[in-house]
Amino acid sequence: MTYKAGIIGTGGVAGMGLLGMHDEEQIGSEKIEASHAGGYDAADGIELVAIADIDEEKLARFGEAWEIPDSRQYVGHEAMLSAEDLDVVSVCTPSFLHADHVIDTAESASSPDLIWCEKPVASAVGDAEAMIDTCDREGIELLVNHSFRFTDKLRQLRELVHEENILGEVHSVSTQFRMELLRNSTHLLDTLVYLLDARAERISGYITGENEAVDALEADTDVDDSGGGGFVVMDDGTFATVDCTMPREDSSMNLNFIGSEGKLYMNNDDGEWRYWALEDGEHVERSLEGIEGSWTWDDDYERAFANAAEHIVDVLEGRAENDSTGREAMRSLEIIVGFYLSHYTSGQVTVPLERPLRDVEITSW
Repeated sequence: MTYKAGIIGTGGVAGMGLLGMHDEEQIGSEKIEASHAGGYDAADGIELVAIADIDEEKLARFGEAWEIPDSRQYVGHEAMLSAEDLDVVSVCTPSFLHADHVIDTAESASSPDLIWCEKPVASAVGDAEAMIDTCDREGIELLVNHSFRFTDKLRQLRELVHEENILGEVHSVSTQFRMELLRNSTHLLDTLVYLLDARAERISGYITGENEAVDALEADTDVDDSGGGGFVVMDDGTFATVDCTMPREDSSMNLNFIGSEGKLYMNNDDGEWRYWALEDGEHVERSLEGIEGSWTWDDDYERAFANAAEHIVDVLEGRAENDSTGREAMRSLEIIVGFYLSHYTSGQVTVPLERPLRDVEITSW
């Protein structure tokens, strides 16, 4: 069986390239494999058959690049969802539109079995909860594209942390990445909660107000999304510090874990992962079993979309459980919203958020 897929939003991550990830002359003019469309193209058993966007020029460029017939290029997602019988729908629109587009898709006549939503899951925790509840009610899998989860090395590392217990009880994690929190650092925070398999419990945050994307994207609208960070106490007792204040050119995504059985250093930008086992009171450097080399953007990130699409087929076939659910994605969003709430109230925030706080929206693109 070949599953039929559609995409809502025909911009960068859908298939036409991202600023900071691809050459500027490529962006918007040619197809990019590290994308939702590229994932569908690379995976067996699934085919991109329809696309939708409110921008007719972008829609036509995408359709030409990815060879989607004019008859299956729809102006507006409602038109596609009412005309097409789809098994999978990708939501690749700006984050403040995710809730509307996921809920509309879940309740549509198209009735897909799975929605592949871009990260971050939403701009407000309440929106994320509404998306999750709607998909649960309609019997639809909500899979969020925190793409690092679909890299082979990070999957293997999680097994080593949880099955082989290479860190033991994790005491502390220090992390760094670039601004902005929603647009970029959701990747860092999702990696943190993915490896710990934990949820934030108490949060203290600081917001810089700086946003590189305003100039880089030539945006004509100010948004809340900016650099920031703080500390997070997880529900397993781990104390984590987060620094996402740096400009893109100066940043390097790294995480340092210290546990009762060892310590781990990960630097995804520079491609360096190192592990030391704690043996008789001494830290002794050891290789990471099953992992050759380190995580790299050019290699692992490029393959993440194909891996995600293959995982979608496995979920649809009943061979796998969803590895990146909406509830999992909400864990990183709670931390980001918590940083904002803490900064603007000058106090600490506890998770789960009380009802009024769940509706606080952090605007982004």
